[in-house]
Amino acid sequence: MRPVIGITTYVESATWGVWTDLPTALIPQDYVAAVNAAGGRAVLLPPDDLDADVVGVLDGLVLSGGADVGPELYGAQAGPRTVTRPERDSGELMLARAALAGDLPVLGVCRGIQLLAVAAGGALHQHLPDVLGHERHQPAPATYGRQEVTFVAGSRLSGLMGDDRGVHCYHHQGVADAGSLTVAARAGDGLIEAVEDPGKRFVLGVQWHPEVVRDKRIFGAFVEAASGRR
Repeated sequence: MRPVIGITTYVESATWGVWTDLPTALIPQDYVAAVNAAGGRAVLLPPDDLDADVVGVLDGLVLSGGADVGPELYGAQAGPRTVTRPERDSGELMLARAALAGDLPVLGVCRGIQLLAVAAGGALHQHLPDVLGHERHQPAPATYGRQEVTFVAGSRLSGLMGDDRGVHCYHHQGVADAGSLTVAARAGDGLIEAVEDPGKRFVLGVQWHPEVVRDKRIFGAFVEAASGRR
């Protein structure tokens, strides 16, 4: 039986067929395809902050991308360019903390790495151009930024990625403080690009989008760790 991988969903206004601008729980198909290609069974997790019981029936958890994490969750006030989805934050933070406490394999992507950092007691930069002085992490609407990252020697991620340092990302926020997590990669401008927890079965957050290229190194290692839960 394939490992069951929960993927958190976006909540956005969507239009299809005759239906217009409906609040919708959705996810880009790339996430599902990347999980399937790695041997997992994807199930979608709409926002739900009543409890985190679903962690008990999952073999792994993907914290997906999307809108900004609410700054109040790391003790800050929202800046003028911060756009949040509170209905996602409360439920996903609960899921992330339950998964970490239960040693459930977790993969955080883009917003997901930021949520992992907040769950681990860290904090975020709310608008990178204000901090870094450039927009290379999000060069234009719907345009990925190309980055060369440096992996920390001895990290799990370094072992997975080898000499391939090119990634593509799309984000205007970033991890300022990884909390109890370990930094596994940085961009050339010094920004944290990946975090992990070497004391857990598998906890990895990346600021880029490995699902778009079906990166079997990352998704394969994640699903393999999830397979060991059975």
